Amino acid sequence: MSEQVQVAPVATNTPFAYDENITISVGVSDLESAIEWYKDVLGLELVYKLDQHGWCEMSTATKHVTIGLGQTEDVKPGSTTPTFGVLDIDVARTHLESKDVRFDGDTYEIEGMVKLCMFYDPDGNSYMLAQSLTDEIPS
Repeated sequence: MSEQVQVAPVATNTPFAYDENITISVGVSDLESAIEWYKDVLGLELVYKLDQHGWCEMSTATKHVTIGLGQTEDVKPGSTTPTFGVLDIDVARTHLESKDVRFDGDTYEIEGMVKLCMFYDPDGNSYMLAQSLTDEIPS
């Protein structure tokens, strides 16, 4: 008897174009220690690190999914921010704003790398949109 593997359905009726990447953003108190922990304990690999922003991304065993580690003084355990890669952040944001979605400030850019904006669901859970500005580093 063969075992059936169920594949999760993929959303196809989206109001804007996603780029197949998702980053789960996690706040950490010490970026260097966190990088070592994620390497040693979970076997993740460092994709890149931006010291000036207190940020890095770690690759997972799941294609197009990274864990983003952001150094912060006020770590709130259990609060993660899934970050959806999109092809055009302006189009995505305009659509969400048309649905009265609340944003946390303007879209900002890390020059030559990525454009980002944070928004909230009706319960206050945070999400981000990210548009990669380079082919070398995932959004």
